[in-house]
Amino acid sequence: MKIHGMAAVITGGGSGLGAATARHLASAGAKVAVLDVNMDMARAVAEETGGIALECDVTSDEQAETAIRQAREVHGPARISVCCAGISESRRMVDRNGPAPLAHHRRLVEVHLVGTYNICRLAAADMAAVDPLPDTGERGVLINTASIAGFDGPAGAITYDAVKAAIAAMSLPMARELSRYAIRVMAIAPGIFETPMAIELRQDYIDKMTQAIPFPKRFGQPVEYARMVETIVTTPMLNGETIRIDGGLRMT
Repeated sequence: MKIHGMAAVITGGGSGLGAATARHLASAGAKVAVLDVNMDMARAVAEETGGIALECDVTSDEQAETAIRQAREVHGPARISVCCAGISESRRMVDRNGPAPLAHHRRLVEVHLVGTYNICRLAAADMAAVDPLPDTGERGVLINTASIAGFDGPAGAITYDAVKAAIAAMSLPMARELSRYAIRVMAIAPGIFETPMAIELRQDYIDKMTQAIPFPKRFGQPVEYARMVETIVTTPMLNGETIRIDGGLRMT
């Protein structure tokens, strides 16, 4: 799929991986809708990219439906959907204060897993209603954000590990289900990237993780995630899979 002229919706587009993706797709000629709960950041990215900023809590069916509809009204149905919205509130299941609050587990499941599914169902419905592209025959592509934590299972982040594994696990069955509409589904599993979520990590953990990366021994840059999005969009044979982008890191 050629990016130029295509409408794209990006959740978590106000910062981090989402903002980098919005900038990169816009530079390639996409019409970008930046969805986020932080409207100040969303507006800043939208102004920079010539796109639109839309308030969207991905856990809300009503807000998500409204945001996708508003994006459609301005740019037409999106053929590119990138889900980057997330939170990093990981904690141990049991610590010296006892068991973790169940609400914490539910919150991460809602934002990461339910939120991703919520946007995918709405974006896919719009894609299914448009004509196939003449050059590739496809109607659109859904790109979701997993994590290497979903494969490597580091301790102290059980819920985060689980929801990221679930996002990766959705790729193949979702791709199979949506194949009749010529819609592709992919996931990207980043390692440690320089995002607002990573900044919240302890410095000793950051240092330890950096040393554990085979090469290059640095955190990933958000633009590298955005370039992977471009590769997926423009490569029709990429479907139903999760791509690790981590410098060879295996978390312990």
